[in-house]
Amino acid sequence: MVRRTKADALATRHQILDAAEAEFLARGVAHTRLQDVAAAAGVTRGAIYWHFQDKAELFNAMMERAFLPCEGAAERALTVAGDNPLAQLHEMAVAPLRVLAESEQVQRVFRIAMHQTEYTAELAPVQERYLEGSGDFQQQLADALQRAEALGWLRPGLSIKAVALGLFALVDGLMHHWTLRPGGFDLVSCGEAAVRTYVDGLRAALPQAAAEASSGVTAAASAAPAPAPPAPQSQPTPST
Repeated sequence: MVRRTKADALATRHQILDAAEAEFLARGVAHTRLQDVAAAAGVTRGAIYWHFQDKAELFNAMMERAFLPCEGAAERALTVAGDNPLAQLHEMAVAPLRVLAESEQVQRVFRIAMHQTEYTAELAPVQERYLEGSGDFQQQLADALQRAEALGWLRPGLSIKAVALGLFALVDGLMHHWTLRPGGFDLVSCGEAAVRTYVDGLRAALPQAAAEASSGVTAAASAAPAPAPPAPQSQPTPST
């Protein structure tokens, strides 16, 4: 009898998880049986039980393997936007859209979690992970908004909590709508335009230098001389 190595077992595990993604996406989680996953993976049902106790554990492992769009958005934004809180806000909101658009695995798992799953008691940990992740993301948006408010860059009277929730709803809604029909619109370009419009609506009326700082315009760029107007074209002398 050939002994299975850890590498073999890990390869089989990923093979099963890949098959589970495909079957959950095609059938929905509630209507997918473990024998469906086994057949798609080319393994026995016993092999699935060797790795996973039941369908809920299989589903949870599939979700744990994926990197959900909003996770890590704040860290990615800091590398792009530096210490400008409104630029950070924009990048944090756009980062999940880029992650979703660029990764087919993230697209599959997000579609399964959002559109193909009935969150019964056995799948409660997955729903809790989503709620916890979305709550963390909203808090990161609120933190950036509070930094912008401290600098005087926001319109007075705004509710930071409501603004953060609204921006999250904008991003989450774009992702939900796009995954219903991928390719129906350009998620990143449309999302960037929508987020930019939302963030621009939050800005306070500021003097020019402060407005340039809040929008990320550099002093060098603003001080650059305007291009000279084109020289007038010479007119032909009329004939007599």
